[in-house]
Amino acid sequence: MNVDHEISVLVEQIHRLGKRDQDGKVKVTFGVLFHDEQCANLFEAMVGTLKAAKRKKILAYDGELLLQGVHDKTDIVLLQE
Repeated sequence: MNVDHEISVLVEQIHRLGKRDQDGKVKVTFGVLFHDEQCANLFEAMVGTLKAAKRKKILAYDGELLLQGVHDKTDIVLLQE
């Protein structure tokens, strides 16, 4: 599948599940994204898509690799709408 398309779908899902913070940026935790049934059906490799979006500076999160359970409370912040 096309990485750019996967990233655009991911951005849509972050908008759907996230909330705007005080700076006006949309934010969601990894746990919410990972455990969402719709996201689970859409993404075969969510962590890889997150990593690709981070490399393109579309979103930001702490660390390099997010793991379910360990990083459930890690915020994912959209840098670009």
